[in-house]
Amino acid sequence: MSVLLPNMADFDTIYELEEEEEEDEEEEEESSEPEPVVRSQELPRPRDAPDPVVVRGAGHITVFGLSNKFDTEFPSVLTGKVAPEEFKTSISRVNTCLRKNLPVNVKWLICGCLCCCCTLGCSLWPVVCLNKRTRRSIQKLLEWENNRLYHKLGLHWKLSKRKCETSNMMEYVILIEFLPKYPIFRPD
Repeated sequence: MSVLLPNMADFDTIYELEEEEEEDEEEEEESSEPEPVVRSQELPRPRDAPDPVVVRGAGHITVFGLSNKFDTEFPSVLTGKVAPEEFKTSISRVNTCLRKNLPVNVKWLICGCLCCCCTLGCSLWPVVCLNKRTRRSIQKLLEWENNRLYHKLGLHWKLSKRKCETSNMMEYVILIEFLPKYPIFRPD
């Protein structure tokens, strides 16, 4: 069970209500029927974070959108946010997981395609299940990396499905999102 708590920074915010009260009085004078006025008050948001960094698959084999390795080249956008060595270590951990699991998936895919006509497509289920297990293990690995290092640096890594740039097919990419910073040192 999750509980949503309000942002603590918004409790001490002082809003100008005079303009809203004047608008309410004008609306009451114009309308002949009294109706309840429901307004949403915009709360101050933390400054907008930049667009996420996308790390695409760089392998030569792709099974159901999951490439056999990701590019280890350090994106220039992350300069000053994370060390290039940490980035390469994280990507190499993901690539190790893929290197361990994806060849098994390819073998099952070939076997499933050969037997597909005889089994009415049921021979492809092991490949689907193995691919799902591989994705979950990568997601767990990225969550471990986030808890270990990246959340402290204001980053969040996740595996996401995106449309390919060159075709209508979908692919899995690693998104590195920037976590918004809340102004905690505002005066009361």
